[in-house]
Amino acid sequence: MSQVINIKRGLDIKIEGKAEKILLRAPMAERYAVKPTDFVGVMPKLTAKVGDRVKAGSPLFFDKKNPDVIFTSPVSGEIESVVRGDRRRILEIVIKADEQVDYEDFGKIDVSGTDAESMKQHLLKSGLWPSVIQRPYGIIANPADTPRDIYISGFDTAPLAPDLDFIVKDQGEMFTKGIDVLKKLTSGNVVIGVDATSALNSVYKNLKDVKIYSFKGKHPAGNVGLHIHKTDPINKGDVVWTINPQNVVMIGRLFNDGVYDASKIVALAGSEVKKTGYYKIIAGASVSSITKDNINEGDIRYISGNVLTGTTISRDGYLGYYDGLLSVIPEGKHSEFLGWAMPGLKKFSMSRTFFSWLTPNKEYKLDTNYNGGDRAFVMSGQYEKVMPMDIYPVFLLKAILAEDIDKMEQLGIYEVVEEDFALCDFVCTSKIETQKIVREGLELMIKELG
Repeated sequence: MSQVINIKRGLDIKIEGKAEKILLRAPMAERYAVKPTDFVGVMPKLTAKVGDRVKAGSPLFFDKKNPDVIFTSPVSGEIESVVRGDRRRILEIVIKADEQVDYEDFGKIDVSGTDAESMKQHLLKSGLWPSVIQRPYGIIANPADTPRDIYISGFDTAPLAPDLDFIVKDQGEMFTKGIDVLKKLTSGNVVIGVDATSALNSVYKNLKDVKIYSFKGKHPAGNVGLHIHKTDPINKGDVVWTINPQNVVMIGRLFNDGVYDASKIVALAGSEVKKTGYYKIIAGASVSSITKDNINEGDIRYISGNVLTGTTISRDGYLGYYDGLLSVIPEGKHSEFLGWAMPGLKKFSMSRTFFSWLTPNKEYKLDTNYNGGDRAFVMSGQYEKVMPMDIYPVFLLKAILAEDIDKMEQLGIYEVVEEDFALCDFVCTSKIETQKIVREGLELMIKELG
């Protein structure tokens, strides 16, 4: 029986439109995109140009700072465009897909008879290496490192989050093979955090030589950063890797079949979706392939990811590399009569400001309205109510703003990334963009300390 860790602080944001647990068919999208903006700190250098024919697994660009880290096409087809932003920054490489996917052959690998360095080279060449994220800093892992441990969160507690048990349950063989690969890449343990409120998935039950911890509580109980913090915190000099369960499955397929198969299951959810559910797609697909004729009319926000940490995309935009959820909610471009002075029976609040606290299990149709304006920090204790890590969030944010590296280290900068402060963003009376500040702090640490 795995150890149960009870998370007492946090906040569950109940939004209408959680994905129904049915697997729906999605047509092959016409276009796919790889977005360098999905990868923190990467400086892309193109290796392909408009008009080139590519296969699934063909290189598109590499990271100038670490040329071994290659980013490859998820499908076969023709590179249709390279979308650039300010200062010619590359935003998207768009591929017009073939009807049938043609794969680069990387060769099948016997996991049991292969050393760690050969496995790393296989992952690098295929383009799957970017799925491995390093803590501290929340950046793509350095292949030259050997991590202390590798952590995987087997459940997600964010608003409208997909059920990872439902996604992984029929992919046990490839998941197990992916875990066997990861075990060879670390000098420590592969650690999986699971939901204590549900029965242990048979996929996890059959794993050998892994550590499993059970977590119970409100969001962010499913965040991998919290799992690390509660089981074996990161100290200065430690390197821990994290990876999403679906990427573990992709690694398993690479070593089993010798191809970069970027198929994944994503949830379509939100109050503005007519029929929610799960779709099997290929990473980077245009979201129009699963939203066509399935979204309510009106001013709508499409979010690749969850509503706390996701990225706004257009109605024809592309799902992010790390995202397994498309959230669709109303825009909030409207003013409210009397605002907070109204009873607020249909408004969500973590406090008892509105009478909605009398119905704690109610789901809400939340929009993107800011509900206030920017102001100075207010020492209200709000952050501490939703931050289950043993750190002082306000003091850490102030140390970042002051660029006091010593204080940042003492206050826990190595243990956090943006998602760990997402609820602070949500509840903040002062409307301070705490996630943005955390990223600025992490970038400062990378610049000063390497």
